[in-house]
Amino acid sequence: MKLKEGFVMRKVAGETVVLPTGDELDLNVMITLNETGKFIWQLLENEIEEAAIVSEILKEYKVDRITAEAAVAGFIRKLIEHGFLAD
Repeated sequence: MKLKEGFVMRKVAGETVVLPTGDELDLNVMITLNETGKFIWQLLENEIEEAAIVSEILKEYKVDRITAEAAVAGFIRKLIEHGFLAD
């Protein structure tokens, strides 16, 4: 799994946001990330599979596997819906 090019993660007014870059800026595509979302986004910056993301979540946070799998799947689903992941 890999992020599409053309997006950058930044800290804006105390919030972590993902913004589009380039000539055709569409700020409707901007999203705000919580700490877990930021953690997953950073993992996706270095092409990684969903199972590996779950493993990293389990190392980083005190959650059970079912919770981690559901959180990762939900986040990835939103990234796909908003066009942030490469084909």
